[in-house]
Amino acid sequence: MYKTGHYGAALLVYAPVGYLLLAVDPALAVVGAARAVALSRLPDCDLRVPFLDHRGVTHTLAFLAVVVAALGGAGYAVAGAVETSPLRGAGLAAVAAAVGVGSHLLADALTPAGVPLLWPLSGRRISLDVATASNPLANYGLLALGTAACLAVGSLAAP
Repeated sequence: MYKTGHYGAALLVYAPVGYLLLAVDPALAVVGAARAVALSRLPDCDLRVPFLDHRGVTHTLAFLAVVVAALGGAGYAVAGAVETSPLRGAGLAAVAAAVGVGSHLLADALTPAGVPLLWPLSGRRISLDVATASNPLANYGLLALGTAACLAVGSLAAP
């Protein structure tokens, strides 16, 4: 998928998380959504790193786990500086990473090229072969679905 599709996929996957967070802290829910969308293109860093193949190691569950652990740890470490509890900082960072990177993997699994989710255990690519990455209908459709899901969650959670 292209960036619009990845942003939409992140919003779509984040919507149920956002619903739960809205009950705890609306500002936290919005920050979490922004972080998830910001991280939704992280796996495509392989396009700018010469020795990495596109849709290689950065499109795996192993990469997802490393990013979630690293950002969760960073959230824990900086929590005091942003005046929140370490567990809240770690939790929000880890959830945003899981949603952002995880939604990217899911969106790319919709394409014929798929993703090697289980690398290094298996090099087999997982593909649902729904639409090509360049398909504007698929990309803007994901963006519309994600936006609609977040708007619906916001209206359901409103007092």
